[in-house]
Amino acid sequence: MDWTPHAAALAARVTYPGSSWWVPVKETPRHLLVERWYTSSPQGWIVVDGPSDESAWAAAAYADTTLVTRIGAVHADHARPYPPVTGHPTSSSTLPSLVVAMLQHGHLTPGVRLLDVATGSGYSAALACRRLGDDLVTTLDVDPYLTEAAAQRLERIGHHPTVVTADAGQELPGVFDRIVSMVSMPCIPASWLAALAPGGRLVTTLAGTGLIVTADKTEDGGATGRVEWDRGAFMTTRTGDDYPPALNHVFTTANHTEGEVSVSPFPVLDVMQAWEVWSMLSLTAPGIEHRNGTADDGSRMTWMLHPDGSWARAHTAPGEHTTTVYQGGPRRLYDLLEAIRWRWLEHGQLPVYGAQVTITPDGKTTLSRGGWSTTL
Repeated sequence: MDWTPHAAALAARVTYPGSSWWVPVKETPRHLLVERWYTSSPQGWIVVDGPSDESAWAAAAYADTTLVTRIGAVHADHARPYPPVTGHPTSSSTLPSLVVAMLQHGHLTPGVRLLDVATGSGYSAALACRRLGDDLVTTLDVDPYLTEAAAQRLERIGHHPTVVTADAGQELPGVFDRIVSMVSMPCIPASWLAALAPGGRLVTTLAGTGLIVTADKTEDGGATGRVEWDRGAFMTTRTGDDYPPALNHVFTTANHTEGEVSVSPFPVLDVMQAWEVWSMLSLTAPGIEHRNGTADDGSRMTWMLHPDGSWARAHTAPGEHTTTVYQGGPRRLYDLLEAIRWRWLEHGQLPVYGAQVTITPDGKTTLSRGGWSTTL
C-alpha cells in the first residue's frame, strides 16, 4: 500500500503545516498499527481484516475516526469473521484529531519526558516518538496483549519507546515531565502527582464527561489548572478484561414499574449529545447509564439508570413538547437533569467548561467557576 498520500490527507484534516504535529501525523503509518478492527451491526460487532482489502484498510486507518479494536475481552486480532462479537468496546485507536489535541494540551517541548497513558494501538506513542524521540517516551496500558502487540508494531515502523504493562491508577514507572492520558479517569490518581516532576503537566479527560483537564504541578506537590474549552471523551480506565455489566436489571425495573409520575416542560433530551449537560450531570451523579429509543407510537423515549437502583423513564409524544416522566429508586435522577437544564436556560451556559481545577497532593480534585464548585 502507498500510504503516504493518505497520511498526508489526514495531517491536513487534523493539523496544519507549521504545527509541531504536522510531520508526525504525515509520517506515521497508522494502518500498520491497526490491522484489524470492529464495525457495528444489528447482530453485534463484525471484525474487519485490513490486509484483505487494502482500499478499505487505507480508508479506515486514515480517516479521522475511532477504530474499535477490542470488544469485552476479545481483541480484533483474535476475532473470527463469524459470528459477530457482542459486548462493549474496551479498547480502540482513538480518532487522530483528539489524540493530537491531547498531545497539544501537553505542551510537549523538546527534551520533556512523557508518559502516554493507555497505549491502545500505539498511535499516540508513535506520534510522540516522532516529536520527542523514542528515549523520552514511555507508554503504559493495563492490558498485556495491547502492550505486547503495540511494542511489536511500533518496532516495525521504527520506534522503540519504553512500553509498560501496569494499572494507570497505581504507582507509575518513573518520573515524568508530562503525563497525557488517552483514557478517561474518574479522578486524578495521587500516583500521577508523585510521578510528575516539579513544574510538570498532566492532561486527562474525566470519566463520564466531555471535560479535558490540564494542570501544572505546584510546589506543595499538588497541581492547578483548568477545564479546557474544547471537549473530548475516551473510554474509562479499567482494571480487568472488561467493564462492569450494563444495568439491564435496573432497565427491567424502569420498564415495568410506574414509579412517581410527573410532567416536564422540556422535550426528551439525548443527554449524551448535549455535552455541557452530560458533563454537569455526570459530576452531580456519577455513574448514570443513558439509553434512548422510540416507542411503538413514535414517542421519543429516554432512560436514566444508576447502580444504586435509581431509574427514570421519560417520553415525549409525537407533536408534543412536554414529557411524561416516571422515576423510582433512592434518587430522582430526572429531577437532577431538570435542575441542570433550568440552570442552562437561565444562565445561557453551565459552569463546567473553563472551570478552575485545584488538585491536592493526594489527588482530591476540585472544579470551580462563578460560585459553583464540586469535588471529585
